[in-house]
Amino acid sequence: MPEYEFVDVHVPRGVSRKEAARLLTDHAEYGHWELHRLSLMRDGSRKVRLRRRIIRQVRATW
Repeated sequence: MPEYEFVDVHVPRGVSRKEAARLLTDHAEYGHWELHRLSLMRDGSRKVRLRRRIIRQVRATW
């Protein structure tokens, strides 16, 4: 089963949908993050949880 690391990003209420999409695209492109969950809060802000897979190196012993 793969292991993931997570990061939470808070997008304030005044940020437009287009700017939020650009922010998340930058995280995805340069940090190799993918969208895990997006929650729209009652005050209009967004809580975004991003994840990326942890790749472990297997040490070979001969």
